[in-house]
Amino acid sequence: MHRLAADALHQHLQRKSVFLLGPRRTGKSFLLRHQCRADRAYDLLQSDVYQRLAARPWLLREDLGPNDRLVVVDEIQKIPALLDEVHGLIESRDIRFVLSGSSARKLRRAQVPTLAGRARLLAMFPLVRAEIAEFDLDRALRFGLLPPVWLADDPWDELKSYAGEYLHEEIRAEALARRIEGFARFLRSAALTHGELVNFESVGRDSGVPARTVREYYQVLVDTLLGDLVEPWQVPVRKAVSHGKFYFFDNGVVHALLGARDLPEGTVAYGTAFEAWVHHELRAWLARSGSDLPLRFWRTADGAEVDFVLGDGSVAIEVKATKAAETRDARGLRALAEATPLGRQVLVSRDPSRRRIGPVEVWPAAEFALAVAAGEFGG
Repeated sequence: MHRLAADALHQHLQRKSVFLLGPRRTGKSFLLRHQCRADRAYDLLQSDVYQRLAARPWLLREDLGPNDRLVVVDEIQKIPALLDEVHGLIESRDIRFVLSGSSARKLRRAQVPTLAGRARLLAMFPLVRAEIAEFDLDRALRFGLLPPVWLADDPWDELKSYAGEYLHEEIRAEALARRIEGFARFLRSAALTHGELVNFESVGRDSGVPARTVREYYQVLVDTLLGDLVEPWQVPVRKAVSHGKFYFFDNGVVHALLGARDLPEGTVAYGTAFEAWVHHELRAWLARSGSDLPLRFWRTADGAEVDFVLGDGSVAIEVKATKAAETRDARGLRALAEATPLGRQVLVSRDPSRRRIGPVEVWPAAEFALAVAAGEFGG
């Protein structure tokens, strides 16, 4: 599990320290225990370790000896003051650190900017196709790809527990406890915007939360890597929409928030889940590879749309859940190609094999995901 994430971690550590950030239950701690041969490790979820270092952060400096070259601090956001000690130890003793956590909000308020040139950010996400030997697309779309959910005999029970755990843990971690009811209503409304254009005012009306607070709550989801706001690509020839498109990090979590246990083939919800899974594969690859290619989408006021655009049109990707893609399924790609020069034009579907529709490459979903992980669409 998480073979590609482990490879990325080792590559980053050859040059710098690493911030390993990701949502709960994505496998960060498992990865650190089994794939990171640390000389010393601190788990801040252990109450005695937390209390000791929270009261006296400088003990980290006193603990480490000359042979401690690689140090892990798990859940670093619980004691942001430790980052001052980490900074000093990187500078004075050339120690490499792996600093893991689930939220960038507290870290951003602390000393992360001062470590920007000394530590790489590696985002951790649920599993990708290339990390699963026996991949079942329908299961992935319905229950998501969180490791404990994928391995569970009863994935729905795991998802319900996760949704409840996230709600309470994240509210406590992000100091939102006084607004728990509003945040809970927002979460369900936000789940309904999965894969859709975000309208803060509309979500606010649906959840009974002010629009300005809705903006803050969406930012919580982004900062904890539980969601991603994909911005529109503006092409001068045709005016694009101005709102971003929001994706939760995992289809299964969305379905648990909505209480939608079933995902019938051919429904709008199935198509949304299929598109969101493609987004997940692209986002995870961009994070692992350290690529600075922007991931955007294109949609005009009159309805022309391409789901994903890498870079400035080096790769344009349309996603259709059909089992037999047709010429009409590529009309968004044709419209965008008429508006601006494109590199590769790709249509991801559930077709059984690769083929072409004119300049458009038709890719079977699982094969496309493997090619993404291999860097074939690096632009």
